[in-house]
Amino acid sequence: MSTAVLSDIHGVLPALQAVLAEPAAQEAELIVLTGDIAAGPLPVETLDRLVGLGERVLWVRGNADRELVALAGGGQTAILDPIAPWAAAQLRPDQVRLLADLPHPVTREIEGFGLVLFCHGSPRDDDEVVLVDTRLERWKEALSTVDDEVSTVVCGHTHMPFARLAHGRLVVNPGSIGMPYGRPGAHWALLDNGTVQLRRTTFDYDAACAEIEATSGYPDAAEWADYFVRARGSDSEAIRVFGPRDGRIPEPPRDGVSGAGCRPSPRHRRAFAGPDRRSAPTDG
Repeated sequence: MSTAVLSDIHGVLPALQAVLAEPAAQEAELIVLTGDIAAGPLPVETLDRLVGLGERVLWVRGNADRELVALAGGGQTAILDPIAPWAAAQLRPDQVRLLADLPHPVTREIEGFGLVLFCHGSPRDDDEVVLVDTRLERWKEALSTVDDEVSTVVCGHTHMPFARLAHGRLVVNPGSIGMPYGRPGAHWALLDNGTVQLRRTTFDYDAACAEIEATSGYPDAAEWADYFVRARGSDSEAIRVFGPRDGRIPEPPRDGVSGAGCRPSPRHRRAFAGPDRRSAPTDG
């Protein structure tokens, strides 16, 4: 039995459609969504497409899903990107309830892997940052709530794919479907009989940007799509900006580049997975 893992779709329906058209995704018995599903330019359509897949889908909450629910209810969140309140306002009541009821984390028996824990940021916190180069001491803390029987942890949140060992456990991040850092394409993972494949689905980025601009209704959809669909944020800069959130000593700014360097400018500097939210610059 194969399992497709899709993370950080962020309402980018053209990227999602490209992955779902892949033969390996169509043949997967299970599709796991590891959070941050709808916070983006096509939230309603993205959720409808995924709901239409029925019982094949295992849903896991991400921090942006939780925050969309708060925004839809009139609350406040730490997300600074203005697309978040816009996306929350588009959701139907049934979609808000769907996101509100999502669990985190979720453990499932997967053939060839045994018990696999699926989460967003980390097993203990949907907003925790752990990276491919996070030190092992921090990984021990992040995995401290995981049962001994779980040998594989699949996360999301930081929009960059990796697979590594941490204290005897395999940790997999499939990367982002809709908001990748480093290179364009819809990044996802396939778990198949004990092996992990980090997959990348390419598609027509110009057509995707045009579709988002034409159908989204979000006032700055063209700028948003140009930055995120074309992956204009580099992976090296994203790691440098995310790094302080995993407890490491931050590097000093280089060449006048601040922590906003991997985020778009001016209105969409705030990437959802969030290089440091507390210090991220805003435009008022």
